[in-house]
Amino acid sequence: MTFRPEPTFRHGQPPRTAVLLVNLGTPDEPTPRALRRYLAEFLSDPRVVEIPRAVWWPILHGIILNTRPAKSAAKYATVWMPEGSPLAVWTARQTAGVAAQLAAHGHHLTVRHAMRYGNPGIPAVMDRLREEGVTQALVLPMYPQYAAATTASVGDKLLQWACGARRMPALRFVAEYHDDPGYIEALAQRVEHHWQAKGRAEQLVLSFHGVPHRSLLLGDPYHCQCHKTARLLGERLGLAREQMVVTFQSRFGKAKWLEPYTEPTLVALASQGVKRVDIMCPGFVADCLETLEEIAQEACEAFLHAGGEDFRYIPCLNDDPAWIAALAGIVERELQGWDTTVLPEATELERQRERALAMGAPI
Repeated sequence: MTFRPEPTFRHGQPPRTAVLLVNLGTPDEPTPRALRRYLAEFLSDPRVVEIPRAVWWPILHGIILNTRPAKSAAKYATVWMPEGSPLAVWTARQTAGVAAQLAAHGHHLTVRHAMRYGNPGIPAVMDRLREEGVTQALVLPMYPQYAAATTASVGDKLLQWACGARRMPALRFVAEYHDDPGYIEALAQRVEHHWQAKGRAEQLVLSFHGVPHRSLLLGDPYHCQCHKTARLLGERLGLAREQMVVTFQSRFGKAKWLEPYTEPTLVALASQGVKRVDIMCPGFVADCLETLEEIAQEACEAFLHAGGEDFRYIPCLNDDPAWIAALAGIVERELQGWDTTVLPEATELERQRERALAMGAPI
């Protein structure tokens, strides 16, 4: 095995701690070319598509990557923000918010974010952290509910990077926080603020990202954790069971996925005479294509077309102060045992950056 070059080791150097928030990823721009690169990486992950390569590869490279990028690019264009992809924008803001909150609590940490697919990638960010002298890192996937296709895939990429490191940093990995009190409270406040502004609809629909049904049979706790999140949120909001429904979105392919599916459920509600629904996506902590286009646009249209009259999408947690506080709380809990109150000595790389910044050079 060939190892990557390592930063120069210095005896007596105090530990330097980093926190890495990892989200799913996004294309660099809403164009077919960028989508093809992104989808090729995403759909090549065996955690995402558990089909034998000999069967899947011709489908992926012969059909999907030749037809889907243009369609997906058009969808991304409808939600793209002036600063870029919504997922990238909100993840960067969450990272800055968590960094500020942890600093205010007396922690001396480097807080960064990475994407499992696309940029900035996990290996590139980890290399950068090692250049800066980081010796221990807490990695927090931005998925409250554990699934092999999401959380475990982040672990795969992290360990793949670690295999090429001569000196591995100490690593901690947060697998799940679906029932974290701060997370539940942030969700509840999000709903309550929506109700205060727009009133309460007849039904609160909680739409989680779907996964194939076979993942439940194979041992993923995802389905149970989604329902526990929903139950805790409903209890916090004081909702009766019939006032809230849990659904799953983003089905791909013809196989059976977790049910009930979101859009057919909304159509059924409208057909039964439900005129107003509130809908939120608790499993997504940042708005993205799946929430802004699939739910706020496509699902809305289906509900209204079926006879519904008022479809109100409740935005994801994004950079809501309650969520930033909850996220910082999760980090602090997981960092226990690592002393992060000591100010580490600046590395030579950081000193060079500071000198360049003082001279007005771009960093």
